[in-house]
Amino acid sequence: MHHTSSPFVPRCAAALLLALLPALAWAQATPTPNRVDGYGTPNTTAPSPPNPSNHGETELNILTSYYSQDGNRGAVEGGIGTQQLTDLTPTIILNVPLDSATRLSANLGLDYYSSASTDRIDQVNSSPSSSDTRFHADFGYSRALADKRTIVGLGAGVSKEYDYLSFNITGSWAKASADGNRELSVAAQAFFDRATLILPVELRTNGRRENGSDTRQSYNLNVVYSQVLNQRLQLAVSTELVAQRGLLSTPFHRVYFRETGGGYGAAKTELLPRQRLKYPVGLRLNYYATDLLQVRGYYRFYNDNFGITAHTFELETPLKVTPFFVLYPFYRYHTQTAADYFAPYLSHSIADEYYTSDYDLANFSANKVGLGLRYSPVYGIGRFKTPFGGRVAKFKALDIRYAYYRQSTGLTANLISADLSFTLP
Repeated sequence: MHHTSSPFVPRCAAALLLALLPALAWAQATPTPNRVDGYGTPNTTAPSPPNPSNHGETELNILTSYYSQDGNRGAVEGGIGTQQLTDLTPTIILNVPLDSATRLSANLGLDYYSSASTDRIDQVNSSPSSSDTRFHADFGYSRALADKRTIVGLGAGVSKEYDYLSFNITGSWAKASADGNRELSVAAQAFFDRATLILPVELRTNGRRENGSDTRQSYNLNVVYSQVLNQRLQLAVSTELVAQRGLLSTPFHRVYFRETGGGYGAAKTELLPRQRLKYPVGLRLNYYATDLLQVRGYYRFYNDNFGITAHTFELETPLKVTPFFVLYPFYRYHTQTAADYFAPYLSHSIADEYYTSDYDLANFSANKVGLGLRYSPVYGIGRFKTPFGGRVAKFKALDIRYAYYRQSTGLTANLISADLSFTLP
């Protein structure tokens, strides 16, 4: 068995360390801002780190995903309504080398969602709240310094939907050891959001859907230390600290109280503290069991000042079926305690200072299982001439993934996603 002949085994320790880095804790788009277990539509607003194996080539990735969920604990109706939602997310990610040390990246796309849950804001079917489209554009700049082991990056982005506008800025720094076996990376990101306040129809005092606006700021700090322990085993330890200030409630989430009952007009809008601090810590292990089989494990401990403690375990086992074809089954288990401010339908008291019946903040456990397929022949799947300039582009790889998710609250979800990779000379 010649380990160096396998694409699974380290040819370049730095490249594998890069693969160990967990995705940054980017702020989540509406309509599910309170989720802490990472389920749902994959977030597509993260700028991609440059791939060191593709020096000199422009990389283009076309991603798309279709997400569908259903349940009967919707927060819009106070914890008893439908959670039906579908989301379609086409995205384009472009990575352009300016020279041997500098790259520009762009991430452009949209999320189109249709939701029977938010439709209940207006208490009629097919209201203006039944669907929305979020547009996003993020741009990044990264440069390798003269020592060839340090990469610095800057980025900025914007996203917009009907009731939401968000700007973000990013700075990152990463340094690998001289032998390429260790790397420390630090990334900081700040989000500045403005939300239009939309109240449930029966609670509007001015007769209009929109009731002013409010702001929120989020500051994320991601620190990752990764190390190659030996030829088969690599490890990464990470933390993704988040501080949020401003509007953390969702004004169109209803809460019904035991003293006032569930009658029309008896609800109040959700009220949460205006500051939240999140302290997750993660451990990732990649084990190259054989030339054909890899085992990737991940554990995350999560805690925040809303009172949620969570544990997440992930296991993924890529299996090389042929030299170019990889199957990767994956599984994730998540469990969390409830936030101090959560109670089910009709369980809050009107004396409570804060209140929510959003089941993303409830006590639950969840299982996610799925299968991915990756096809990446050495010389690519196909070649074609580009429309402008007549250059020959390569269709390099195809990645398709399906996942099924079930939560102990009864929520179920299906997710299908595809990633088409191209390179341009």
